[in-house]
Amino acid sequence: MSDPRGGQSTDVSAEVLQSAAATFGILAATVRLHIVWLLAAGERDVSTLADEVGVTVQVVSQHLAKLRLAGLVQARRDGRRQLYLISDPHLATVVREMVAHLHGPSARRGAKRGLGG
Repeated sequence: MSDPRGGQSTDVSAEVLQSAAATFGILAATVRLHIVWLLAAGERDVSTLADEVGVTVQVVSQHLAKLRLAGLVQARRDGRRQLYLISDPHLATVVREMVAHLHGPSARRGAKRGLGG
């Protein structure tokens, strides 16, 4: 069945919705979202992420562990370094779209009316 407004199906299983909610829940932490945002631009090691996010290596490592456990990021060895990257390019797209949406002109107009933020 398709939705006349967007042409896509409106049928979705409870399992898919549960999985989506879990993914959004993991991304609800600002530091984890920032890490995913940075990894959307390319792989990085833990020290680089810590510098860019503005927290300690230990904090980034803890958040990366949660992201890995959720299957959102993965690691690969490059010599002695461990590099992190996003497991699914769709995740990068979702994060980029959300940030672009919130950073766009309509979001700024909404914030002026007290609707943003």
